[in-house]
Amino acid sequence: MRVRYDPEADVLMIVLRDAPPVDALEEPKGIIISYGEDGDPVSVEFLNASARGLMKPDELQVIVQTVR
Repeated sequence: MRVRYDPEADVLMIVLRDAPPVDALEEPKGIIISYGEDGDPVSVEFLNASARGLMKPDELQVIVQTVR
């Protein structure tokens, strides 16, 4: 899994796996879920990420937690 942020577009993308997307579904409020050929999610994009409070470009950090 990879996390990408494009500050110019203000888009936060979580890439779940390396597979080309063949379909996408835009949810309300600018959330885009891309799906692979097998129908499983490939990535999730959050448009206007900083306006949503998901990103603070000057305070970029990622915390990964494992739930057991």
